[in-house]
Amino acid sequence: MIHAAFGGFILPVADTGWMLSGRIGPDPVQYWLGWTAFARDEWRIPPGANPGWGMELASSIFYSDSIPLVAFLFKALRPVIEVGQYWGLWIYACGALQAVLAWRLMGLATTDAMARLAVAGLFVMQPLLLARLGGHFALGGQFLLLAGLWLCVTRGEGWRRAAAWGALLAAAALIQAYLLPMVGALWAADWLARAADPARRGGARIAAEAVCVPALGIAGLWAGGFFLLSGGFGGTWGGYGKMQLDLLAPFDPGYWGAFLPDIETAGHLEAGNSYPGLGALAVLAGGALAWLAGPRGALRRHWALLLVLAGLLLLAITHRVAIGGREFEVLPLPDWIVSRADALRASERFFWPVLYAALLGAAVALVRALGGRRAGFVLFAALMLQAADLRPGFARLHHYFIVQPPTVPLRLADPFWREAAARYAFVRVVPTGMQATNWEEVAVYAATLGLQTDAVYLARIDPRAVEAVNARVADALQRGAHEPRTFYVLGDEASLARARAGMDPARDLLDRFDGRWVLAPGWRVQATTNSSAR
Repeated sequence: MIHAAFGGFILPVADTGWMLSGRIGPDPVQYWLGWTAFARDEWRIPPGANPGWGMELASSIFYSDSIPLVAFLFKALRPVIEVGQYWGLWIYACGALQAVLAWRLMGLATTDAMARLAVAGLFVMQPLLLARLGGHFALGGQFLLLAGLWLCVTRGEGWRRAAAWGALLAAAALIQAYLLPMVGALWAADWLARAADPARRGGARIAAEAVCVPALGIAGLWAGGFFLLSGGFGGTWGGYGKMQLDLLAPFDPGYWGAFLPDIETAGHLEAGNSYPGLGALAVLAGGALAWLAGPRGALRRHWALLLVLAGLLLLAITHRVAIGGREFEVLPLPDWIVSRADALRASERFFWPVLYAALLGAAVALVRALGGRRAGFVLFAALMLQAADLRPGFARLHHYFIVQPPTVPLRLADPFWREAAARYAFVRVVPTGMQATNWEEVAVYAATLGLQTDAVYLARIDPRAVEAVNARVADALQRGAHEPRTFYVLGDEASLARARAGMDPARDLLDRFDGRWVLAPGWRVQATTNSSAR
């Protein structure tokens, strides 16, 4: 399924063209830039520190969404093999692990191969997963949620259970920040269930786990470089309650479904990715009917998990309830709470573990009502319905993931740029900031030819640092106090006016190249320093 959706051309680790062509959007470019700077740098403390991309705005590999866990692995292997990109391998690994864990989970209820295979297919052919693998690659690590559900629904206690949870939280912290609170919530459910069971709580051991497991998650954040950022955790746009789960979102096919009518839901950037597919909806409906018709006592064993999943659902919905695109502020929250919750602004994502748990529970209910073999045929039919329904979504993926050359040429193609790379060590975009004008072209150019730049796109950025850099550079341009070995790509009229006011026409070059205004201090007196670009 993953191969059919994305193609095998994304697998060769030396081929970066499919990421840098711009066809998928700016996010893959961000991941590659973070990894490229990180791979070239020496190991630091913490290991995720990444000062090589962003100059004063730099932070860590964590904030370039470059999957620190995998980045650590390939950086350690760099003396043996040089990897240009590992996201193709990651996409395939996410699909494989999602399928294996869904197979294992369904194996707790039945040995029927068709039922297990069909459920594995439904979990992989899932818009919640495929939408993320279509651009937000780190968020494709949703197999961590299935691993957490596995631990929640299987019996176990003692140090091995605690070690499994600790490893899972550390891995989540080193893959993507949003996955960590989801996995942490699942651990809390399992811990609470064991703590309430006299036969499983283990005395002081359960108390020690309450400290050690979260500590491992925090250690993962530290290793990835989470704490290197001093501000800006709420992001530069949106906020908690503005990217919430619309109550009709699971029934809105958007660009994914072929059969259900498109309905009005919330219009924010996260909208359109909570539709589970018509086949999955059929399983959920059938499972609900089977549960209502049969014995329902089994859910009591999982009371803690249900409680936590209800909490995650409320977190996804937020205090600003959306129904069919209309918002209702049901529970006004103090500003100090909302400002802290802004770090988890894309709250619709917290629907993922709820949907996965519900889909698994529905499949199990069908098996118990129909028997493994008959349920297998029903679930396989649902998988075929899912495949037919998601044809528009797959077509959309194919539109973005098309075969590209192994490498793509720089978009800044004028000979000036390579000559500038031979003369200067730094290039700034003015003004700088999150996805500033010209950031992508300049950042890829700088990374390719070995310059330092403040052209960045990071998951989070400190606005105070951005303000300080822009103020200092604006003053320097105005006064002609240009930084050594630095040239400037000007992104607005104000910067161009300052550059003109402060330049010395006898020494400095101010001109347009590839449609971009550039100030190159000292260019006219460096004519004898020409050399091949780095």
